[in-house]
Amino acid sequence: MYKSRPTIRLLAFCSAVLLAFPTRFAAAAGYVDRPEVQQFITRMVQQDGFDKAWLEQVFAAAQKRDAILTAIAKPYESRPWYQYNALFVTDRRITAGVSFWEQHRAELQKAEAVYGIPASLIVAILGVESFYGHQKGGYPVLDALTTLSFDYPPRAAFFQGELEQYLLMCREQAFDPRIPTGSYAGAMGVPQFMPDSYRQYAVTFDGMGKPDIWNDWADIIGSVANFFHAHGWQQDGLVAVPAALPQNMPLPADTANYAPVTVAALREQHVFLSAGVPDDEEAILVPLQLQHGTDYWVGLHNFRVLTQYNKSALYAMAVISLGRRIAEARAELAHSAPP
Repeated sequence: MYKSRPTIRLLAFCSAVLLAFPTRFAAAAGYVDRPEVQQFITRMVQQDGFDKAWLEQVFAAAQKRDAILTAIAKPYESRPWYQYNALFVTDRRITAGVSFWEQHRAELQKAEAVYGIPASLIVAILGVESFYGHQKGGYPVLDALTTLSFDYPPRAAFFQGELEQYLLMCREQAFDPRIPTGSYAGAMGVPQFMPDSYRQYAVTFDGMGKPDIWNDWADIIGSVANFFHAHGWQQDGLVAVPAALPQNMPLPADTANYAPVTVAALREQHVFLSAGVPDDEEAILVPLQLQHGTDYWVGLHNFRVLTQYNKSALYAMAVISLGRRIAEARAELAHSAPP
């Protein structure tokens, strides 16, 4: 989408046309006239060297999207585990994951060799994030980030930071900020990178042009692998292990916040887990609500790395579960194939 190809030339042409005719957007000037947006524009001019007139054209085009505010008020992660897991670990997603793995085996092997990230993790991430590119989101990223920056007070500071990163990204890559689309939160492309992650971790894994996380599968796979490598993934390290608590024992302190402790600290609080896990390993106790009862897992170092992609422990467990199921299905397929 963003390499030196016909699509790039079309986007460049559209960008030139849009920016050449700012009056076209005069009727949509809802954001540009707001004092807090003008303060944001002033800061971008002073700190990042943007042209004020250009930024005002951009924000004159930005539209408030009530659907975005509705979506962010009811995130998937607010659901109990048995409902959340059922959204992502499905037969369709497992079958699609096996097929994707076979189609992109070379790129996945390269990512594992270069970054030490297992193929099963990358395949599961792409399956959960966008169903292998089929669900990349249809909101203009500019609208999403602007709406959440100035009409969603609980996380305004975070989204204003991402809006700044987005505009910097567009300037660096010569993107028209009005064109890219993504999720309701402004996450982009097949791996659903936020703008800050794109600037830090997106790579041109095939050595061609700019990082393309929308259409170039080598860049998509390489960028996900680079993200986890940069966050300290331990090759061949454990991610999470099942655990058990004595019946009727209250959860250890800070469990609700998934605060990291050590395996030794959990064992002292009568949490049972595999004897092969060292006492000094960092650990997070993760309760998973079932329809009847609760499952318990202990997330280890790589689990913490996984939650850097999405802070939700439920998200991390869904990725782990999907990756395992895809790997098992792939192994069964290979075993049943004729010699």
